Amino acid sequence: MHEFYMNLSTGLKDIVWKSDDEVTDEVNNGTSTAISDDQPTQCKQHTRVPKPCWKIPSFKEKQSSGYILFSLYNGPEHHASQIANAVVVARHLGAKLVLPDIRGTKLGEKRDFGEIYDVKKFVASLDGVVQVAKVKPAEISSVKATAVRVPDRVSKDFITATIKPIFSTNKNLRLATYFDALSMENSKETVDSNAYQCLAAFGSLKLQSDLLELVDSMIGTLRSMSQKMGGRFVAVDLRFDMLGKKRCHKNVVSSERCYNAEEIGEFLNKIGFHKETAVYLTQTGWHGRLDLLRDIFPNTFTKDAIVPAYERAKFMGSEGREYEQFIDFNICSQSDVFVPAYPSRFYASVAGNRIASGKTQIFVPAEKTSEIANHYLSPYIARKSHFAHSCFCV
Repeated sequence: MHEFYMNLSTGLKDIVWKSDDEVTDEVNNGTSTAISDDQPTQCKQHTRVPKPCWKIPSFKEKQSSGYILFSLYNGPEHHASQIANAVVVARHLGAKLVLPDIRGTKLGEKRDFGEIYDVKKFVASLDGVVQVAKVKPAEISSVKATAVRVPDRVSKDFITATIKPIFSTNKNLRLATYFDALSMENSKETVDSNAYQCLAAFGSLKLQSDLLELVDSMIGTLRSMSQKMGGRFVAVDLRFDMLGKKRCHKNVVSSERCYNAEEIGEFLNKIGFHKETAVYLTQTGWHGRLDLLRDIFPNTFTKDAIVPAYERAKFMGSEGREYEQFIDFNICSQSDVFVPAYPSRFYASVAGNRIASGKTQIFVPAEKTSEIANHYLSPYIARKSHFAHSCFCV
Protein backbone atom coordinates (compact mmCIF):
# COMPACT_ATOMS: atom_id res chain seq x y z
CA MET A 1 0.00 0.00 0.00
CA HIS A 2 1.21 3.52 -0.72
CA GLU A 3 0.30 7.15 -0.16
CA PHE A 4 1.46 10.34 -1.76
CA TYR A 5 2.34 13.57 -0.02
CA MET A 6 3.21 17.03 -1.24
CA ASN A 7 6.94 17.79 -1.07
CA LEU A 8 6.52 20.97 0.95
CA SER A 9 10.00 20.96 2.48
CA THR A 10 11.73 21.65 -0.83
CA GLY A 11 9.14 24.02 -2.23
CA LEU A 12 8.46 21.64 -5.11
CA LYS A 13 4.88 20.76 -5.93
CA ASP A 14 5.78 17.36 -7.42
CA ILE A 15 4.02 14.52 -5.66
CA VAL A 16 6.28 12.33 -3.54
CA TRP A 17 5.15 8.73 -3.24
CA LYS A 18 5.86 7.01 0.06
CA SER A 19 4.99 3.64 1.54
CA ASP A 20 2.85 3.34 4.66
CA ASP A 21 5.91 2.17 6.61
CA GLU A 22 7.96 5.20 5.54
CA VAL A 23 5.19 7.58 6.55
CA THR A 24 4.67 5.83 9.90
CA ASP A 25 8.40 5.95 10.70
CA GLU A 26 8.60 9.66 9.87
CA VAL A 27 5.59 10.50 12.00
CA ASN A 28 6.85 8.40 14.93
CA ASN A 29 10.31 9.98 14.74
CA GLY A 30 8.95 13.49 14.34
CA THR A 31 10.85 13.95 11.07
CA SER A 32 7.96 14.09 8.64
CA THR A 33 8.06 17.12 6.33
CA ALA A 34 5.33 15.88 4.07
CA ILE A 35 2.43 17.57 5.83
CA SER A 36 2.18 21.07 7.21
CA ASP A 37 -0.05 22.03 10.11
CA ASP A 38 -2.26 24.23 7.95
CA GLN A 39 -3.01 21.57 5.38
CA PRO A 40 -6.37 19.79 5.41
CA THR A 41 -6.43 16.77 7.70
CA GLN A 42 -7.67 14.75 4.72
CA CYS A 43 -4.10 14.87 3.43
CA LYS A 44 -3.21 12.37 6.13
CA GLN A 45 -5.06 9.56 4.46
CA HIS A 46 -4.55 5.84 4.83
CA THR A 47 -4.59 3.17 2.18
CA ARG A 48 -5.07 0.28 4.57
CA VAL A 49 -8.26 -1.63 3.88
CA PRO A 50 -10.99 -0.59 6.35
CA LYS A 51 -12.95 -3.17 8.30
CA PRO A 52 -16.67 -3.70 7.66
CA CYS A 53 -18.75 -2.08 10.40
CA TRP A 54 -21.90 -4.03 9.73
CA LYS A 55 -23.20 -7.07 11.56
CA ILE A 56 -25.77 -9.25 9.86
CA PRO A 57 -28.59 -10.31 12.18
CA SER A 58 -29.45 -13.99 12.15
CA PHE A 59 -32.57 -15.18 10.34
CA LYS A 60 -35.74 -14.06 12.09
CA GLU A 61 -38.22 -14.02 9.25
CA LYS A 62 -39.72 -17.32 8.19
CA GLN A 63 -38.88 -18.16 4.60
CA SER A 64 -41.93 -17.67 2.39
CA SER A 65 -42.80 -19.43 -0.83
CA GLY A 66 -42.24 -16.28 -2.84
CA TYR A 67 -39.42 -15.10 -5.09
CA ILE A 68 -37.77 -11.79 -5.90
CA LEU A 69 -36.63 -11.47 -9.51
CA PHE A 70 -34.63 -8.60 -11.01
CA SER A 71 -32.17 -7.72 -13.74
CA LEU A 72 -28.95 -5.73 -13.68
CA TYR A 73 -28.87 -2.87 -16.17
CA ASN A 74 -27.35 0.54 -16.97
CA GLY A 75 -23.78 -0.62 -16.41
CA PRO A 76 -21.67 -1.71 -13.43
CA GLU A 77 -22.04 1.66 -11.71
CA HIS A 78 -25.68 0.71 -11.00
CA HIS A 79 -25.32 -3.01 -10.34
CA ALA A 80 -24.27 -2.94 -6.68
CA SER A 81 -27.22 -0.69 -5.80
CA GLN A 82 -29.66 -2.88 -7.72
CA ILE A 83 -28.39 -5.97 -5.93
CA ALA A 84 -28.49 -4.22 -2.55
CA ASN A 85 -32.13 -3.27 -3.10
CA ALA A 86 -33.11 -6.79 -4.11
CA VAL A 87 -31.34 -8.30 -1.10
CA VAL A 88 -32.96 -5.87 1.35
CA VAL A 89 -36.43 -6.50 -0.09
CA ALA A 90 -36.01 -10.29 -0.17
CA ARG A 91 -34.66 -10.30 3.37
CA HIS A 92 -37.52 -8.27 4.84
CA LEU A 93 -40.15 -10.27 2.96
CA GLY A 94 -38.55 -13.62 3.73
CA ALA A 95 -38.46 -14.33 -0.01
CA LYS A 96 -35.90 -16.20 -2.08
CA LEU A 97 -33.73 -14.29 -4.52
CA VAL A 98 -33.38 -15.46 -8.11
CA LEU A 99 -29.93 -14.88 -9.62
CA PRO A 100 -30.33 -11.89 -11.97
CA ASP A 101 -29.43 -11.65 -15.62
CA ILE A 102 -27.53 -8.68 -17.03
CA ARG A 103 -29.17 -6.48 -19.64
CA GLY A 104 -27.10 -4.83 -22.35
CA THR A 105 -27.45 -1.45 -23.99
CA LYS A 106 -29.32 -2.87 -26.98
CA LEU A 107 -32.95 -3.90 -26.78
CA GLY A 108 -33.27 -7.60 -25.97
CA GLU A 109 -29.56 -8.01 -25.26
CA LYS A 110 -28.78 -9.90 -22.07
CA ARG A 111 -26.10 -12.06 -20.50
CA ASP A 112 -26.04 -14.64 -17.77
CA PHE A 113 -24.82 -13.35 -14.41
CA GLY A 114 -21.88 -15.75 -14.57
CA GLU A 115 -20.57 -14.22 -17.80
CA ILE A 116 -19.54 -11.14 -15.81
CA TYR A 117 -19.58 -11.98 -12.12
CA ASP A 118 -18.46 -14.87 -9.91
CA VAL A 119 -21.61 -16.84 -9.06
CA LYS A 120 -20.04 -18.83 -6.20
CA LYS A 121 -18.80 -15.66 -4.54
CA PHE A 122 -22.22 -14.03 -4.85
CA VAL A 123 -24.15 -16.96 -3.38
CA ALA A 124 -21.63 -17.56 -0.59
CA SER A 125 -21.59 -13.90 0.45
CA LEU A 126 -25.36 -13.94 0.99
CA ASP A 127 -25.41 -17.21 2.92
CA GLY A 128 -27.47 -16.69 6.06
CA VAL A 129 -29.00 -13.50 4.67
CA VAL A 130 -31.20 -14.68 1.80
CA GLN A 131 -31.53 -17.90 -0.15
CA VAL A 132 -30.42 -17.59 -3.77
CA ALA A 133 -31.84 -19.67 -6.61
CA LYS A 134 -29.19 -19.96 -9.34
CA VAL A 135 -31.84 -20.62 -11.98
CA LYS A 136 -35.45 -19.55 -12.24
CA PRO A 137 -37.51 -22.26 -10.51
CA ALA A 138 -39.75 -24.33 -12.77
CA GLU A 139 -42.84 -23.56 -10.70
CA ILE A 140 -42.67 -19.87 -11.59
CA SER A 141 -41.31 -20.12 -15.13
CA SER A 142 -44.78 -19.84 -16.64
CA VAL A 143 -45.99 -17.22 -14.16
CA LYS A 144 -45.51 -13.54 -14.92
CA ALA A 145 -44.03 -11.79 -11.90
CA THR A 146 -45.62 -8.55 -10.70
CA ALA A 147 -43.43 -5.56 -11.54
CA VAL A 148 -42.60 -3.20 -8.69
CA ARG A 149 -40.51 -0.02 -8.95
CA VAL A 150 -38.40 0.74 -5.90
CA PRO A 151 -36.18 3.74 -5.06
CA ASP A 152 -32.45 3.39 -4.69
CA ARG A 153 -31.53 2.30 -1.14
CA VAL A 154 -35.08 1.29 -0.42
CA SER A 155 -36.13 1.73 3.21
CA LYS A 156 -37.81 -0.77 5.49
CA ASP A 157 -40.78 1.61 5.79
CA PHE A 158 -41.22 1.62 2.00
CA ILE A 159 -41.07 -2.17 1.91
CA THR A 160 -43.64 -2.50 4.68
CA ALA A 161 -46.05 0.10 3.30
CA THR A 162 -45.73 -0.45 -0.44
CA ILE A 163 -44.13 -3.77 -1.35
CA LYS A 164 -45.35 -6.12 1.37
CA PRO A 165 -49.08 -5.72 0.54
CA ILE A 166 -48.34 -6.57 -3.11
CA PHE A 167 -46.18 -9.53 -2.10
CA SER A 168 -48.89 -10.94 0.16
CA THR A 169 -51.13 -11.24 -2.90
CA ASN A 170 -48.59 -11.90 -5.63
CA LYS A 171 -45.78 -14.04 -4.27
CA ASN A 172 -43.42 -13.41 -7.17
CA LEU A 173 -42.17 -9.87 -7.72
CA ARG A 174 -39.86 -8.38 -10.32
CA LEU A 175 -38.03 -5.37 -8.93
CA ALA A 176 -36.80 -2.39 -10.93
CA THR A 177 -34.70 0.17 -9.09
CA TYR A 178 -34.96 3.80 -10.10
CA PHE A 179 -32.34 6.43 -9.37
CA ASP A 180 -33.23 10.05 -8.59
CA ALA A 181 -29.68 11.38 -8.35
CA LEU A 182 -26.15 10.84 -9.61
CA SER A 183 -24.67 10.93 -6.13
CA MET A 184 -24.55 8.27 -3.43
CA GLU A 185 -24.57 10.44 -0.33
CA ASN A 186 -25.37 9.19 3.14
CA SER A 187 -28.98 8.82 4.19
CA LYS A 188 -30.64 7.87 7.44
CA GLU A 189 -31.42 4.17 7.56
CA THR A 190 -32.22 1.55 10.15
CA VAL A 191 -29.23 -0.47 11.31
CA ASP A 192 -30.57 -3.73 9.87
CA SER A 193 -31.33 -2.26 6.45
CA ASN A 194 -27.95 -0.57 6.28
CA ALA A 195 -26.19 -3.84 7.16
CA TYR A 196 -27.87 -5.65 4.27
CA GLN A 197 -27.18 -2.75 1.92
CA CYS A 198 -23.51 -2.70 2.90
CA LEU A 199 -22.99 -6.43 2.53
CA ALA A 200 -24.76 -6.62 -0.81
CA ALA A 201 -23.16 -3.49 -2.27
CA PHE A 202 -19.58 -4.10 -1.15
CA GLY A 203 -19.29 -7.78 -0.33
CA SER A 204 -21.15 -9.75 -2.99
CA LEU A 205 -19.75 -8.82 -6.42
CA LYS A 206 -16.51 -10.09 -7.91
CA LEU A 207 -15.61 -10.41 -11.59
CA GLN A 208 -15.54 -13.90 -13.04
CA SER A 209 -12.04 -15.34 -13.42
CA ASP A 210 -11.37 -14.58 -17.12
CA LEU A 211 -12.47 -10.96 -16.82
CA LEU A 212 -10.63 -10.54 -13.53
CA GLU A 213 -7.41 -11.87 -15.08
CA LEU A 214 -7.78 -9.42 -17.97
CA VAL A 215 -8.22 -6.44 -15.64
CA ASP A 216 -5.24 -7.56 -13.54
CA SER A 217 -3.15 -7.92 -16.71
CA MET A 218 -4.07 -4.41 -17.88
CA ILE A 219 -3.27 -2.94 -14.48
CA GLY A 220 0.07 -4.72 -14.60
CA THR A 221 0.77 -3.15 -18.00
CA LEU A 222 -0.08 0.32 -16.69
CA ARG A 223 2.24 -0.15 -13.74
CA SER A 224 5.06 -1.26 -16.05
CA MET A 225 4.53 1.93 -18.07
CA SER A 226 5.02 4.01 -14.92
CA GLN A 227 8.21 2.48 -13.52
CA LYS A 228 9.79 5.85 -12.81
CA MET A 229 6.84 6.55 -10.51
CA GLY A 230 7.13 3.25 -8.68
CA GLY A 231 4.52 1.58 -10.87
CA ARG A 232 1.71 3.86 -9.73
CA PHE A 233 -0.86 5.23 -12.15
CA VAL A 234 -3.83 7.58 -12.43
CA ALA A 235 -7.21 6.58 -13.90
CA VAL A 236 -9.38 9.31 -15.42
CA ASP A 237 -13.03 8.88 -16.31
CA LEU A 238 -13.04 10.83 -19.56
CA ARG A 239 -15.34 9.83 -22.41
CA PHE A 240 -16.42 12.06 -25.26
CA ASP A 241 -19.98 10.72 -25.21
CA MET A 242 -20.28 12.00 -21.63
CA LEU A 243 -18.75 15.37 -22.47
CA GLY A 244 -21.47 15.75 -25.10
CA LYS A 245 -24.31 15.39 -22.59
CA LYS A 246 -26.45 18.39 -21.68
CA ARG A 247 -25.01 18.84 -18.19
CA CYS A 248 -21.56 19.34 -19.73
CA HIS A 249 -22.66 22.23 -21.96
CA LYS A 250 -20.99 25.48 -20.90
CA ASN A 251 -24.28 27.36 -20.77
CA VAL A 252 -25.69 25.01 -18.13
CA VAL A 253 -25.61 26.59 -14.67
CA SER A 254 -24.13 24.11 -12.19
CA SER A 255 -21.82 24.03 -9.19
CA GLU A 256 -19.92 21.25 -10.95
CA ARG A 257 -18.57 21.37 -14.48
CA CYS A 258 -16.99 19.02 -16.98
CA TYR A 259 -13.35 19.03 -18.07
CA ASN A 260 -11.88 18.07 -21.43
CA ALA A 261 -8.61 16.25 -22.10
CA GLU A 262 -6.44 19.36 -22.19
CA GLU A 263 -7.95 20.68 -18.95
CA ILE A 264 -7.40 17.33 -17.22
CA GLY A 265 -3.75 17.38 -18.30
CA GLU A 266 -3.31 20.91 -16.99
CA PHE A 267 -5.01 19.97 -13.72
CA LEU A 268 -2.79 16.92 -13.10
CA ASN A 269 0.28 18.97 -13.94
CA LYS A 270 -0.83 21.81 -11.64
CA ILE A 271 -1.23 19.60 -8.58
CA GLY A 272 2.17 18.03 -9.07
CA PHE A 273 1.96 14.81 -11.03
CA HIS A 274 5.22 13.98 -12.78
CA LYS A 275 5.09 13.88 -16.57
CA GLU A 276 6.17 10.21 -16.53
CA THR A 277 3.05 9.17 -14.60
CA ALA A 278 0.94 6.62 -16.47
CA VAL A 279 -2.61 7.84 -17.12
CA TYR A 280 -5.50 5.55 -18.04
CA LEU A 281 -8.56 6.98 -19.83
CA THR A 282 -11.99 5.35 -20.01
CA GLN A 283 -12.46 6.62 -23.58
CA THR A 284 -12.64 3.77 -26.10
CA GLY A 285 -10.32 4.33 -29.04
CA TRP A 286 -7.84 7.16 -29.45
CA HIS A 287 -9.10 10.53 -30.62
CA GLY A 288 -7.11 13.52 -31.80
CA ARG A 289 -8.52 15.64 -28.99
CA LEU A 290 -6.64 13.43 -26.53
CA ASP A 291 -3.29 14.48 -28.00
CA LEU A 292 -3.33 17.63 -25.86
CA LEU A 293 -3.34 15.45 -22.74
CA ARG A 294 -0.64 13.14 -24.07
CA ASP A 295 1.53 16.19 -24.84
CA ILE A 296 1.64 16.82 -21.09
CA PHE A 297 1.64 13.17 -19.96
CA PRO A 298 3.19 10.99 -22.70
CA ASN A 299 2.24 7.76 -20.91
CA THR A 300 -1.49 8.24 -21.50
CA PHE A 301 -3.44 5.22 -22.72
CA THR A 302 -6.93 4.01 -23.54
CA LYS A 303 -7.94 0.40 -23.04
CA ASP A 304 -7.41 -0.39 -26.73
CA ALA A 305 -3.66 0.06 -26.34
CA ILE A 306 -3.20 -2.19 -23.32
CA VAL A 307 -5.63 -5.08 -23.85
CA PRO A 308 -3.50 -8.17 -24.64
CA ALA A 309 -3.65 -9.04 -28.34
CA TYR A 310 -4.98 -12.53 -27.65
CA GLU A 311 -7.94 -11.08 -25.71
CA ARG A 312 -8.99 -8.41 -28.20
CA ALA A 313 -11.47 -10.52 -30.15
CA LYS A 314 -13.25 -11.69 -27.00
CA PHE A 315 -13.35 -8.48 -25.01
CA MET A 316 -12.93 -5.66 -27.53
CA GLY A 317 -14.66 -6.94 -30.66
CA SER A 318 -18.22 -6.13 -31.71
CA GLU A 319 -19.49 -8.95 -29.49
CA GLY A 320 -17.42 -7.84 -26.52
CA ARG A 321 -18.25 -4.14 -26.31
CA GLU A 322 -20.33 -4.69 -23.18
CA TYR A 323 -17.21 -5.89 -21.37
CA GLU A 324 -15.50 -2.53 -21.79
CA GLN A 325 -17.55 -0.78 -19.12
CA PHE A 326 -16.62 -3.47 -16.59
CA ILE A 327 -12.95 -3.09 -17.49
CA ASP A 328 -13.13 0.68 -17.00
CA PHE A 329 -15.06 0.43 -13.75
CA ASN A 330 -12.63 -1.99 -12.16
CA ILE A 331 -9.46 -0.24 -13.32
CA CYS A 332 -10.79 3.07 -11.97
CA SER A 333 -11.66 1.34 -8.69
CA GLN A 334 -8.15 -0.08 -8.32
CA SER A 335 -5.91 2.71 -9.63
CA ASP A 336 -3.65 4.58 -7.21
CA VAL A 337 -5.47 7.83 -8.01
CA PHE A 338 -8.86 8.43 -9.61
CA VAL A 339 -9.95 11.65 -11.34
CA PRO A 340 -13.50 12.14 -12.67
CA ALA A 341 -13.75 14.62 -15.55
CA TYR A 342 -17.47 15.21 -14.86
CA PRO A 343 -20.12 14.40 -12.23
CA SER A 344 -21.69 11.00 -12.84
CA ARG A 345 -23.03 7.86 -11.23
CA PHE A 346 -19.86 6.14 -12.44
CA TYR A 347 -17.78 8.52 -10.32
CA ALA A 348 -20.02 7.99 -7.29
CA SER A 349 -19.91 4.20 -7.56
CA VAL A 350 -16.16 4.07 -8.14
CA ALA A 351 -15.75 6.30 -5.07
CA GLY A 352 -17.73 3.77 -3.03
CA ASN A 353 -15.50 0.91 -4.13
CA ARG A 354 -12.38 2.93 -3.40
CA ILE A 355 -13.60 3.85 0.09
CA ALA A 356 -14.26 0.15 0.71
CA SER A 357 -10.70 -0.75 -0.29
CA GLY A 358 -9.00 2.22 1.39
CA LYS A 359 -8.05 3.90 -1.89
CA THR A 360 -9.29 7.36 -1.01
CA GLN A 361 -7.08 9.35 -3.39
CA ILE A 362 -9.80 10.88 -5.55
CA PHE A 363 -9.22 14.36 -6.94
CA VAL A 364 -11.93 16.44 -8.58
CA PRO A 365 -10.87 19.27 -10.93
CA ALA A 366 -12.15 22.70 -9.95
CA GLU A 367 -11.58 26.31 -10.92
CA LYS A 368 -9.13 27.07 -8.14
CA THR A 369 -5.63 28.52 -8.16
CA SER A 370 -4.30 26.20 -5.45
CA GLU A 371 -1.54 23.78 -6.44
CA ILE A 372 -2.07 21.56 -3.38
CA ALA A 373 -3.60 18.24 -4.42
CA ASN A 374 -5.66 17.71 -1.29
CA HIS A 375 -7.49 20.99 -1.85
CA TYR A 376 -9.21 19.08 -4.67
CA LEU A 377 -10.03 15.99 -2.65
CA SER A 378 -13.45 14.60 -3.51
CA PRO A 379 -16.25 15.67 -1.13
CA TYR A 380 -17.06 11.98 -0.80
CA ILE A 381 -13.71 11.68 1.00
CA ALA A 382 -13.16 15.13 2.52
CA ARG A 383 -16.67 15.37 3.99
CA LYS A 384 -17.23 11.63 4.31
CA SER A 385 -20.55 12.18 2.56
CA HIS A 386 -20.61 8.86 0.68
CA PHE A 387 -22.91 6.03 1.75
CA ALA A 388 -19.87 3.71 1.90
CA HIS A 389 -18.48 5.52 4.95
CA SER A 390 -21.38 4.17 7.01
CA CYS A 391 -20.30 0.64 6.10
CA PHE A 392 -16.63 0.67 7.05
CA CYS A 393 -14.51 1.44 10.11
CA VAL A 394 -10.96 2.72 9.62
